[in-house]
Amino acid sequence: MAAVEQPITEDELQRYVDGRLDAQRLADLERYLASQPELSRRVAAWRAQRDGLRAAFGSVASEPIPPELNLNRLLEQRLYRRPVWWRLAATVVLSLGVGAAGGWYFSTASPPSRTQIAMTLLQQQAMATHAVYTLDARHPIEVTAAEREHLAQWLSNRLHRSVTPPDLSGLGYHLLGGRLLATEHGGAFALFVYEDASANRLSVLFRPMSPDMRAQHADISSGSLNGCTWIDKGMGYAVTAVAPETTLDQVANRISAQSG
Repeated sequence: MAAVEQPITEDELQRYVDGRLDAQRLADLERYLASQPELSRRVAAWRAQRDGLRAAFGSVASEPIPPELNLNRLLEQRLYRRPVWWRLAATVVLSLGVGAAGGWYFSTASPPSRTQIAMTLLQQQAMATHAVYTLDARHPIEVTAAEREHLAQWLSNRLHRSVTPPDLSGLGYHLLGGRLLATEHGGAFALFVYEDASANRLSVLFRPMSPDMRAQHADISSGSLNGCTWIDKGMGYAVTAVAPETTLDQVANRISAQSG
């Protein structure tokens, strides 16, 4: 069998999996794969993953972009959080040339770090978990506050970290209980649910992360739902509720102080 004159690159393998390789290189690559059983199995696995993702999410691609993900709306929200002087400067830049400025921004923006990706996952998880469980009037938790010690021990064993339900009574929230949930990678994280005197619920999420990870408090919001997330000493934290950001910041500070 003739050897391939030009080495096969990783990029060409990826294009082959996606069906975007030109005909000439396609023949070369297929001859090469025929002589490399291990690599051929890897490529087959990549194709299986691709087909699985397409089957699972293919319909989503044809759906309209949700309003909250509209680029103009995202820019407006980001600008609104900036100081007034910054917004005025940004307005001037945009008026001088959106295309040139946008091209410069997107061409120079660096890929997100591990910590940024972790924070994004934490924020998405916090919002989704709160919406699913705290809105359940009868079954928001697995273990009640009456079994607080058992709850703490059980979750600590499953997360392989020391986990204790924060005491938020000084801020008007009493513990209802907690539950164990799964991460997207098959790991475990803990959810504690609290309630105030008006039956408004607040959720606190503990998610183990790499010991070297740190991230400062960051506020998030979606409609009337607000949250605050941060990472400290390898543990991700999220506080979520239909409550003012100032209230959630107080709760976050209280949890940070108790965790420290």
